[in-house]
Amino acid sequence: MKTVIITAVLLLSAAMMAPNCQAKLGWRDSFSVDKSDLGPTGSNTYFILQPGYKLFYEHGKSALIRTVLDETKMVDGVEVRVVEDRETENGQIIEVARDFFAIDEKTEDVYYFGEDVDNYKAGKVVSHGGSWRSGVKSAHFGLQMPGKPKLGYRFYQELAPGTAMDRAKVVGVNEELKVPAGTFKGCVRFKESSAIERGTSEKWYAPGVGMIKDDEFDLVKIQRPAR
Repeated sequence: MKTVIITAVLLLSAAMMAPNCQAKLGWRDSFSVDKSDLGPTGSNTYFILQPGYKLFYEHGKSALIRTVLDETKMVDGVEVRVVEDRETENGQIIEVARDFFAIDEKTEDVYYFGEDVDNYKAGKVVSHGGSWRSGVKSAHFGLQMPGKPKLGYRFYQELAPGTAMDRAKVVGVNEELKVPAGTFKGCVRFKESSAIERGTSEKWYAPGVGMIKDDEFDLVKIQRPAR
């Protein structure tokens, strides 16, 4: 009996230490990463960090353009790629966010190191709400896109207490979705929420493309950099 109890305890301890354990028990909020493996250029199946790559989205009179810039920054000791999200409504700019990402060359996990946000009103910047950077004011980088998304995996994308605490759960894999830019197979679907805000949203990512749908925003065009 004693041997059985000891064995059970050891098995339970091993389970608690397993990489996926935190995802099963709750939202994963810590990531064992060797920063020397992180870099600003590359891609995994669902996320591309190639300078010049552009995705165009529309919803009614609103538009969003996501551009991988030919620009990097040092954030929290890591060289990160700058990706710009530019949102307009009725042709007027309402927000420009410069997001910071790095990819692990070994696992192909893409990590999110923060963003600089400009919020506009009548063509003028009125605030920078939502801005944060890993390593500043207790903020820490989160996981934006796993190299191999698995159904049920739950993780924080942003870890900036009081500012940004977005998190994602993989709720679909190998899905098919039609948007104006085409019909895409093998998609993964995230359900996103926040630890400090109400509401949820859903995003779909297609292999070799990236995000093809963000709630009501649908992908309408892909612009790949000239080789």
